Amino acid sequence: MAEATAKYGEWPLKRLMTEVVGSGHKSADDMSREQAREAFQRILGAEPDPTTLGAFWLANRWKRNTPEELAAYTDVMVEESVERAEPDADPVDCGANYDGKGRTAILGVAAGVVAAGAGTPVVAHSGDRVPTQKQDAYKHVLDELGVRTELDLAESADMVDETGFGFYYQPAFNPGIDDLFDRRDQMGVRVFVNTIETLANPANADVHLGSFYHLAFATKVTDTFAAMETETPDRVIMFQGMEGYDDIRPGYTKVAEWNAGGESGDADFDDYEIETPEYGMEFEEADLEVDDVAADSAAITESVVAGERDDGFADAVALNAAFRIYARGDADTLDEGLMMARESVADGSAAAVLDDLREF
Repeated sequence: MAEATAKYGEWPLKRLMTEVVGSGHKSADDMSREQAREAFQRILGAEPDPTTLGAFWLANRWKRNTPEELAAYTDVMVEESVERAEPDADPVDCGANYDGKGRTAILGVAAGVVAAGAGTPVVAHSGDRVPTQKQDAYKHVLDELGVRTELDLAESADMVDETGFGFYYQPAFNPGIDDLFDRRDQMGVRVFVNTIETLANPANADVHLGSFYHLAFATKVTDTFAAMETETPDRVIMFQGMEGYDDIRPGYTKVAEWNAGGESGDADFDDYEIETPEYGMEFEEADLEVDDVAADSAAITESVVAGERDDGFADAVALNAAFRIYARGDADTLDEGLMMARESVADGSAAAVLDDLREF
């Protein structure tokens, strides 16, 4: 058994592998909250041997983390790595997969700008070519648009208040996770860090908007929020996103909503289906594919917010903006949010937000 250290406790990663998580998909045990906390404290402290760290990440992947384990990891990340700058506005926090998209346009920048034009402040956050996919994310679309992305925390908060849309850059607000880049890159597969980094909430927003491939993952994420001991949002809305990103996919789509109960009641979780053609998305996911994700997404953003398109991209942006407006409670229904999104484009408000972002 590996020796414990006074700094961390009794559970080095090698011992966790040998005695708890490393025996295979069917026979591995789950960790206690205390074990998971210590494991991630050691990881952020660069204490494990690289081979042991890779084995631990892979063991977590094959056994599948419980919400309690993910909550423990996220709590440690928030306590020891995340630095927050809270704007005066209370934005919707959009936590898309940091490793990006490779086939379809990124619609979240346009959707956030349109929502901001309608009066719903929005925050997005990402890194730069994050493993394992290392594809285009929020940062790269904003870079193509000429919007500053490598901001310090105070600047990110000011951007929200001055424009209605804010971007937070992972190396600035989550340096401990950014320091794990090389080790993650050597893995070749996604690890639990890919999940928890999207939950960092650098603006300390009360509403989180995310995506999932399958409903079970949405349940796991909301259960993770419920189990966290650090700050928890009041509301979480997630939907089936294209390539796992926070761009809603066309067609039959699952939506999950979670609301914290507050002082007077328990949290509630609801899931339902929508048919996106009913909201104007009468096309297939393949119709949203592009050749150069960052550059083409930026060009689409410019033309949509300027009101120069009335095609599938314009409809998709409007619906994604409607979800942001609805998530914050600025519209009672998606239909109302869709109307507000379209008005934001028609009256020039969305274009004004993009202008303000470029001037910031």
